[in-house]
Amino acid sequence: MKLHELSDNPGAAKKQKRVARGPGSGKGKTAGRGIKGQKSRSGVALGGYEGGQMPLYRRLPKRGFNKPNRLKFAVVNLGIIDKFIAEGKIDASQPITEDVLVASGLVRRKLDGVRVLAKGEIAHAITLTVTGASGPAIEAVAKAGGTLTVAAKAEAAAE
Repeated sequence: MKLHELSDNPGAAKKQKRVARGPGSGKGKTAGRGIKGQKSRSGVALGGYEGGQMPLYRRLPKRGFNKPNRLKFAVVNLGIIDKFIAEGKIDASQPITEDVLVASGLVRRKLDGVRVLAKGEIAHAITLTVTGASGPAIEAVAKAGGTLTVAAKAEAAAE
């Protein structure tokens, strides 16, 4: 097979319709827009206008709420902490705090605190102090022979 023998499957590539290219094209002159009127002009968006009737997007109920003072945590999984300890980026013999996680490059920034989740395995006995942790994460660290302490909540600091 040679390059010039390659071809697409029939019907895979549909030719684009070229409008306003003369009377022979079948879509010349007005380019299929008809004559006069708002829809024949350029720069018209009629999607939301319903001729004075209350538009659909205003008739439908709005749902949901975004809390303006919600807390954003940096999320860390136990498996990644274990990987960083194995690579020597974190010293497991020393207490691990949020600042240690940032210094090692595991977390870019603390935001409102660091939250530890239980994804992955932890093989080292570590002493970890963070703002938040899931129940299974606390159990997994205790099972490995370490301690996971949840420090004072960040809500108190936010107020």
